[in-house]
Amino acid sequence: MRQVRTGVPALLVVLLLSLVAGCGHAEPPPPPPTSQAAPSESEEPSPDEDSDLPDKTAADGRGVIRPLAAPTGCTTTAQDADAAKQALAAAKPGATICVLGDLDTRLTITTSGTAQAPIHVVGDGKTIVKGIDVTASFVQISGVNALEPHAPGISLHGNDLTLENSTSISPHGDDGDGIRFWGSNIVIRHNTIKHTSNKHKAHADCMQTFATDSDSPASQHILIDSNRCEDISNTCLIMEGPNSLAGDGSGVGATNDVTWTNNYCQNHADEALQIDDVQGLKVHDNDIAGKINHAFALQNKTTGAQIGNNKLNSEISYEVGIDDTSKPGYQGPPPGGKP
Repeated sequence: MRQVRTGVPALLVVLLLSLVAGCGHAEPPPPPPTSQAAPSESEEPSPDEDSDLPDKTAADGRGVIRPLAAPTGCTTTAQDADAAKQALAAAKPGATICVLGDLDTRLTITTSGTAQAPIHVVGDGKTIVKGIDVTASFVQISGVNALEPHAPGISLHGNDLTLENSTSISPHGDDGDGIRFWGSNIVIRHNTIKHTSNKHKAHADCMQTFATDSDSPASQHILIDSNRCEDISNTCLIMEGPNSLAGDGSGVGATNDVTWTNNYCQNHADEALQIDDVQGLKVHDNDIAGKINHAFALQNKTTGAQIGNNKLNSEISYEVGIDDTSKPGYQGPPPGGKP
């Protein structure tokens, strides 16, 4: 019997001898599997890598919620631009329009739902569009990403609107804003707005509203909660009522009952919030992270403001700047200077 050399497993020798006996010769073993090559630099990255989309919920709970479950209960599912346009144009109250993939179009929603049957436009958190325009009421949007949209990245114009778990990233053109809104009973919650830029003389804010005419009316009953405004060239929120100091207000109605809570704001203007002619403002439990002069600017009869329990970057000079016309009804930390 052939002696087995030390270090070679006996079972392997027996197997090889059996192969020789049965086949006349042993086939060489297949080459070991090669590891998968890393993508070359010329390959396009995945949408998440390319778009700077958030891939998970921030530790502080501010911004989009990730991951999102796949949408259910879809009346229509659209996975390309034409299908999305057709579905939105044909939407009826109570419809749930599910939008998936990179749609390569700007969503335009002009059909209203009802209080009992709102229209839902739902993505899966990875849905990419070129922006969102809503000119309707009783509409709810969730899980959609406006990636490098023409500004404003998302425009909300109507009553009883909800925008949540969505993003507006790197808006460009016009005034560079991430979100603009007008109307009553609007909820903006758990969204992420990033990289607004002041290029080309823009005044690029995270969110903005103003009241200049019938197309841009005063807004009431606004809840802005648990959003993330990051790398914002100007303010995180600018609101101008119908009698604003800008001098272009409509003079019609009032901008009031605005709640701005639990938001993260990292911006580069002198202040995080610039509020002009807005009554009944509530600002609390926010994280103001930018290296700015002061956090909140209240001016021109911005009365009845309630401010408290906000976390401020230690380099911020003072929390509240306020003028004399805005002091009636004010509740909050002692003002530190001018708006």
